[in-house]
Amino acid sequence: MSQSLHVARRSFSSTTRRQVDNKVPQNQKLFQENNGMPVHLKGGTFDGLLYRTTMALTVVGTGFVVYELVKAAFPKKK
Repeated sequence: MSQSLHVARRSFSSTTRRQVDNKVPQNQKLFQENNGMPVHLKGGTFDGLLYRTTMALTVVGTGFVVYELVKAAFPKKK
């Protein structure tokens, strides 16, 4: 029993932690900069691509929903 306790204690040791750089101050400076750009696009090219993709999917989805609603409101006669 003593051996298993020792193994468990060793696995939570602080000697295996990695040192990670704190990037929060850099990101705060970037996102708080007053350059006339919307905050959702300040992250770079990937943010612009993600924004355009989201908007395109939203428009296509809204169009599909409207189409299905119109189709349900005016059913075909047999």
